[in-house]
Amino acid sequence: MPSALLLWRPTAQRGRRRVPDRQVEYWRWTEGGKVLEGVDWRGAERITLGIDVGSVSSEAVLCVDGKLAAYNTIRTGANSPASALAAREGLLKLTGLTEKEIAYTVGTGYGRVNVPFAQKAVTEIACHGLGAHYMGGPSVRTILDMGGQDCKGIHIDERGKVTNFLMNDKCAAGTGRGMEVIADLLEVPVTEIGERSFEIEEEPPAVSDVCVVFAKSEAMARLKEGWSKNRVIASYCRAMSERVSALLMRIGVEREFFITGGISKNIGIVRRIEDILGVKALNSEYDTQIAGALGAALFADNLLRRERSG
Repeated sequence: MPSALLLWRPTAQRGRRRVPDRQVEYWRWTEGGKVLEGVDWRGAERITLGIDVGSVSSEAVLCVDGKLAAYNTIRTGANSPASALAAREGLLKLTGLTEKEIAYTVGTGYGRVNVPFAQKAVTEIACHGLGAHYMGGPSVRTILDMGGQDCKGIHIDERGKVTNFLMNDKCAAGTGRGMEVIADLLEVPVTEIGERSFEIEEEPPAVSDVCVVFAKSEAMARLKEGWSKNRVIASYCRAMSERVSALLMRIGVEREFFITGGISKNIGIVRRIEDILGVKALNSEYDTQIAGALGAALFADNLLRRERSG
């Protein structure tokens, strides 16, 4: 987890000295949850839970009779079981349910095997496929999952079943981790980077190296040359967009196209990807960051129905 930044304030006696004033976590993504309206908890036949323990965030999603009902997102800690438990506890507080009322739980994400209360673990690729199918509809065929640690290009059929996929997990560039590094460097909240990438006079060239370490060094060099923070942000967003677009070009983009993961909320990345590929991503009324956990909850619903039918 990136370290917090310390702000300094001047003193009258000796110019500026280092005084810890407050902690600013520029890298921190939005946390919290939501309960959807019109959910009949008490009359439900099946209440299932999906837990996605990722490298940056952990999501818990509740489905009632196969429909999205509530979700909760937290920062992933050093301990995967503890993160899974915390995500679930936050969701239970939101809904007023107890763990005994949840009939089946599926874990997914990098920490899926460390969800102590899950009956089954399913890969995040399969879960994102099913989650995107629910969010975007049966016409979705290509998914770009931009997570904290990797990017995936995924093909699914009309039922949400994965037919092909391609992954980049060799470098943090093009991922949430990479964006956090740049946010910390520039002292700009990571949630504001997308909008600020368009607050420029013209599109700058992309940073020449997508490796986060070298991109950070290049960003620092551009700042010393007089570039504004927004121009540096736009340059990095362009580089990220080109990197993940190259991944999609390798697997091929079949209509319709849907984007999941935390970076899917970054309009600066999404619009540039659309521009490079010449394809518009489908919009969704749902929070696309929870697609993996939603898919896990839907898998749990399918498994529960199969179990009950004998």
